[in-house]
Amino acid sequence: MWKADDAEILKWSSERNAIIVTLDADFHTILAVSEASGPSVIRLRLQGLGASEVVDMIRKVLQSFESRSEARMSGTVKTRKTTCHWLPIGSSD
Repeated sequence: MWKADDAEILKWSSERNAIIVTLDADFHTILAVSEASGPSVIRLRLQGLGASEVVDMIRKVLQSFESRSEARMSGTVKTRKTTCHWLPIGSSD
């Protein structure tokens, strides 16, 4: 899907209940502005990681939030901190 635009990726992911993993901030912005309830997006703010390190990082993030596994989230992973906002952003939950 590397040639697909953001809207296509969001639609594809929503239809398949897939999580988007990206280095791109655009997905968080689109979800916030549109008040969308999905799909989940994990933005990695860590560059230079190998494939196995990315997989390990994503596993850790998903394990951290597994108690709310049915909820959709918008998360950002940084060197010292991971943040998570439940979708839709700004909802009372």
